[in-house]
Amino acid sequence: MADAEGTGTAAAAATGGAAAIGPWARFRAEFAESRLAMVGLALLAAIVVLGLLAPVISPQNPYDLAQLDVMDSKLAPGEESATGKTYWLGTDDQGRDMLSGILYGLRISLGVGITSTVFALAIGLFFGLLAAYFGGWTDTLVMRVVDIQLSFPAILIALVLLAVLGQGVGKIVVALVTVQWAYYARTVRSAALVERQKEYVEAARVLALGRARIVFRHLLPNCLPPLIVVATVQVAHAIALEATLSFLGLGLPITEPSLGLLISNGFQYLLSGKYWISFYPGIALLLTIMSINLVADQLRDVLNPRLRR
Repeated sequence: MADAEGTGTAAAAATGGAAAIGPWARFRAEFAESRLAMVGLALLAAIVVLGLLAPVISPQNPYDLAQLDVMDSKLAPGEESATGKTYWLGTDDQGRDMLSGILYGLRISLGVGITSTVFALAIGLFFGLLAAYFGGWTDTLVMRVVDIQLSFPAILIALVLLAVLGQGVGKIVVALVTVQWAYYARTVRSAALVERQKEYVEAARVLALGRARIVFRHLLPNCLPPLIVVATVQVAHAIALEATLSFLGLGLPITEPSLGLLISNGFQYLLSGKYWISFYPGIALLLTIMSINLVADQLRDVLNPRLRR
């Protein structure tokens, strides 16, 4: 009898302990199941911190003309300049420190990627919920616009917009938002159409709740899990697209460096053996996109266990 009571007490304690674990703690525990995802998260955190602290930790401001010396042009990694300064990742054709250029480039690339994703997410969320909830001609109109846009390559639309708008951080953010919002609109509409048919939405309608309350208090929270995964992936996509546009000379000007622009600056010197001018920014871009994708992959598994491998 005592053993039975002890067993029951232990079971109750275990149940209470499991119930005491909050959703955030459970989310962290499930996310930490993948060592690869944790490596990606740690790498991404380090990249973000380095980008934010670039003005503080960089050996030089590579875009301050007063700090540049043409005599330091195209120095190899680890080579000393005439003044005794060592450039651990070398210099480019203008004598700019590559390490400093990469740190500043990370800051710009991450800023452009995150900013464009946030604005595109907000626009796509609004139109996706609008199309799913009201249906009819509203749904038809929104989705036909989405279909037309998605039928063209994203880089083609961005190239046309930047050819009209010109270069600059604000202008490339506008171009990236324009090519991204349709992905979110389609994702949100698909999730909201499923949720709209469920009982809790019907109950909210029977209770005569307002449309805005039904959409934002009931539909929206249940559409967020797939949207978070898409947004994380799209940050990496936006960074890669910005790098491509800057490499082609249509993204950011030379006074606002990004990783793509740094790669472009050294492209013409690859065949002459000056590999480091493009190589190290390319490695930084690769690690940034890879870390974001590793985090997004694990987020997908956690937020939708049915997809877990």
